[in-house]
Amino acid sequence: MQSAQPPPFDGKAFVRTLTTSPGVYRHFDAAGELLYVGKAGNLRKRVGSYFLKPRMEPRIAAMVAQIARVEITVTRTEGEALLLESQLIKSLKPRYNILLRDDKSYPYIYLSSGEDYPRLAFHRGAKNLPGRYFGPYPSTYAVRESLSLMQKLFKVRQCEDSYFRNRTRPCLQYQIGRCSAPCVGLISVEDYRNDVRHAEMFLEGRSNAVIDELAEAMEQASKALQFERAAKLRDQVAALRQLQAQHHVQGASADMDVIACRIEAGMACVSVLFFRNGISLGTRDFFPRLPLDAEPADVLVQFIAQYYLDRPVPRELILGEPLADQAILAELLGQHAGHAVELKSSVRGERAQFLQMAERNAQASLTARLASRQTLGTRFDDLQKVLGLAASPRRIECFDISHTMGELTVASCVVFGPEGPEKSHYRRFNISGITPGDDYAAMHQALTRRFRKVAEGEGARPDVLLIDGGGGQVAQALDVLKELGVDGIQVVGVAKGPGRRAGEETLVLADSGRELHPGSSSPALHLVAAVRDEAHRFAISGHRKRREKARERSVLEDVPGIGARRRSALLKAFGGMQGLERAGVEELMQVKGIDRGLAERIYASLHG
Repeated sequence: MQSAQPPPFDGKAFVRTLTTSPGVYRHFDAAGELLYVGKAGNLRKRVGSYFLKPRMEPRIAAMVAQIARVEITVTRTEGEALLLESQLIKSLKPRYNILLRDDKSYPYIYLSSGEDYPRLAFHRGAKNLPGRYFGPYPSTYAVRESLSLMQKLFKVRQCEDSYFRNRTRPCLQYQIGRCSAPCVGLISVEDYRNDVRHAEMFLEGRSNAVIDELAEAMEQASKALQFERAAKLRDQVAALRQLQAQHHVQGASADMDVIACRIEAGMACVSVLFFRNGISLGTRDFFPRLPLDAEPADVLVQFIAQYYLDRPVPRELILGEPLADQAILAELLGQHAGHAVELKSSVRGERAQFLQMAERNAQASLTARLASRQTLGTRFDDLQKVLGLAASPRRIECFDISHTMGELTVASCVVFGPEGPEKSHYRRFNISGITPGDDYAAMHQALTRRFRKVAEGEGARPDVLLIDGGGGQVAQALDVLKELGVDGIQVVGVAKGPGRRAGEETLVLADSGRELHPGSSSPALHLVAAVRDEAHRFAISGHRKRREKARERSVLEDVPGIGARRRSALLKAFGGMQGLERAGVEELMQVKGIDRGLAERIYASLHG
């Protein structure tokens, strides 16, 4: 006896039960999958528009046909509804919503606190260190450039604390006039804190106040006949004024973002120009996931809500399109930021020029992305023909091996799909337990570790497996797949051509042993070479990191009885490893906690 099918969802009857209050609604299909999240100033009126209209846009009609359940959440204001909507979209990722795909954390400038000589540093990630964070900046380059300017202007240290605490003489940054050498006491704590305060003011956008303070200090130094100090302050003021002249953008307010959107061929690009303290920090492009029939204004509303509600908001947003929810959005952003936020879509003068610039950037980036996608699609289709596959591959994996004369071997696995590299799926394998330099054994170990999960039904299965190497490496791949019982994967070896020239590579088909020579004009070979080169780069970078980590390991870590505290005391007492290596047993015994037996073991470990 078959179970009775649930009755179809009666949208009209459901609408009659709804309140006229503001809130958020969620559409679900019969399988319980979330289709869409929306906000409304009047829930009954907004939700009713899906079920009471005789004709709808194709995108809306396709979604409404799948609705099996609607859930609502009532809010006090429409602003609260907008906030909740953006949070649900970001966390639940409904199929029919515009979704900002931006997984990268933005870089900041970090100023430490709780110490006599704070440092400035590049920071990305969780803000769990004590101190202040300035930003976010649109790119790593913008942070690096700002830090370089700070070194020239205020000479606040940027070195790591471990490096700072173990200095016995000034480093190169002091020699070239970019640090005041607090590590060896060449500047007093009071003077250094004054420099840090000026750096903070500058990062807050109060550069004019810094100039006024420095000019006043210069006058006082001159009256006190401290001419050398007055000359240094004069040069600092001149450098600040020159910086303002070079980097100030005419017509830009202190804090302003200019945002434009372009849509073409089912893809959207949002381009943002960032201005802080009247200085341009550059531009950044975003490509949100786009449902059918979305308009630029719809994209901008969702972009602003999802992007700014968990980041600092500038005082002014210049928009390429007027927004239906512009007043509500401005009020909500102002509450979040703690200051008034203006959203402007009708501008003149310099702001109109900035907006035109953002629109050109959006169009250029969108055109480049579309061209890149089309080129990539052509390459995947050509690879299907060259390899004789039944369908165009959806997932390509490539393995490579890197080591230095057999030392610290690392294997890499990179993944490409029709959209390009899928870096979240990249993997590295630290190889151990093999004969140094045995690339076959290294490849066998890496492939076994990767495809054991596939055999257990956990990992994703590639359509094409590229192996950087010839028949020997391909044989290792076939052995591993056979041992694990994994089939249905096209294994292809990528062997270098005569003279190792690019474009002359040979493709070795594992199933038949055939060798293919697509030639330098083949789109398929261009794709294979790009994937192979990425695997090579990823393997080398992993090997270098492993090698550097091994070299940074202190010999003291292998001495029994030496823990982190004694190791730190020894390095501090002798100013680093060089001073420690020059010390004798008697000198080592002068360090607290080091007796003769331990001193002799330390000396022996340092001198073989």
